[in-house]
Amino acid sequence: MAKVKTKWVCQNCGYETPKYIGKCPDCGNWGTLVEEIEVKAVPSHSQSVVIDDSPVCLINEIEITESIKNSTGFEELDRVLGGGLVKGSLVLLAGDPGIGKSTLVLQTAGNVCASGKKLLYVCAEESGSQVKLRAQRLNVNSDKLFVYSQTNIEAVLNQLETLNPEILVIDSIQSVYTSNITSTAGSVSQIRECTNILMDVAKNKGITVVVIGHVTKDGNIAGPKVLEHMVDTVIYFEGDKYKSQRLLRSMKNRFGSTNEIGVFNMVESGLEEVTNPSELFMKERTESAMPGSVIIAANEGTRALLVEVQALVGKTSYPSPRRVSTGLEYNRLLQIIAVLEKRIGLQLSSHDVYVNVIGGIEIDEPAADLGIALAIATCFRDVVVPSDCVIIGEISLSGEIRNVSDIEKRIYEAQKLGFKKAIVPKLNKKISDNFDIDIVEVARLIDAIKVCVSKGN
Repeated sequence: MAKVKTKWVCQNCGYETPKYIGKCPDCGNWGTLVEEIEVKAVPSHSQSVVIDDSPVCLINEIEITESIKNSTGFEELDRVLGGGLVKGSLVLLAGDPGIGKSTLVLQTAGNVCASGKKLLYVCAEESGSQVKLRAQRLNVNSDKLFVYSQTNIEAVLNQLETLNPEILVIDSIQSVYTSNITSTAGSVSQIRECTNILMDVAKNKGITVVVIGHVTKDGNIAGPKVLEHMVDTVIYFEGDKYKSQRLLRSMKNRFGSTNEIGVFNMVESGLEEVTNPSELFMKERTESAMPGSVIIAANEGTRALLVEVQALVGKTSYPSPRRVSTGLEYNRLLQIIAVLEKRIGLQLSSHDVYVNVIGGIEIDEPAADLGIALAIATCFRDVVVPSDCVIIGEISLSGEIRNVSDIEKRIYEAQKLGFKKAIVPKLNKKISDNFDIDIVEVARLIDAIKVCVSKGN
């Protein structure tokens, strides 16, 4: 006999309570608790217990007899996934509405099917004809691509038994539901249960499952945060929907690095890969640099990216100066400003400071410190850093320039794009003499500033 239980569930974080409370104790949001009816089957004592009798084996005895990674047809996506779609994995692709998640997945589906794989595309938010229209625009056409307009997860499982595909796509996880739970689709309980079902399908049947998830206004995946812990890979599709650049960033990956990014360009015919992101981020940079504009070499996974950082410093008209950062951690900016005031003597306490990383990319590694500090200092003193100079280095609180990783990889990227000078930390290991670029080593922040404003620059 089934036992009916009522509970209140926070739709933001998944917190459960037996009675209604206005404010969620877990996430602190008001009015997010919704009443849900959960039906749990009470097992009978006469029921036999099913025991999994699968054998235990040593890890050295496990053999991989076939390739478990399938290429998506996009080198940028394969880079983020760690080599491709892993057989039996559960991948979550999240992003803002209209950013291009469905476009990316449909193009990937076309590439995968072209290699002979069978794929089932479950469109829970659109009809089959709507998917067909998008497929025609993207030039996706394959006899291996099956489209199923359905929101019930049990019906999807029946189609899996019939078609036996190698890859399953759910668009989106917030729109499907299971009949085992009485709450509406998109609720925390439904999302969690449907994800559990899909995870069971992926692990037991060896099917690669890709689910699309929406993002809330706070930038989190709509639904409980536990959803990220259930899946194997979490990928965020980022970018300004009013611009063409798109970034694919891995936040969790059990089969590869979480530091990799993939860069795409949205065009009329769909998404195009950007094989050299540095050229994309700096294509609008003018030959004559302005005060407060510098080029830094940032590391993203296995690649080095050259991006432009701009700073604007001006007299404040407020009781306290404003500090605004875009593409940079706010506390990191405050630390760099403090070092400039204490170690260099710049009086920034009466000035507003704005820092922006061009191209919509997020820079969070310490190697960007020196470039950001020079951008602020040169704008404050109204001097120009040469446009053919790249800045690399981490700043300590004492004003010293600390060493950074992969220094030669960064210098090579700068040389490839035609830069003539690189300001690097003196503490780094000896750099090869094979570079056709002027390498200037600095030990302190004041030394780097002197190099930028010296005669001839």
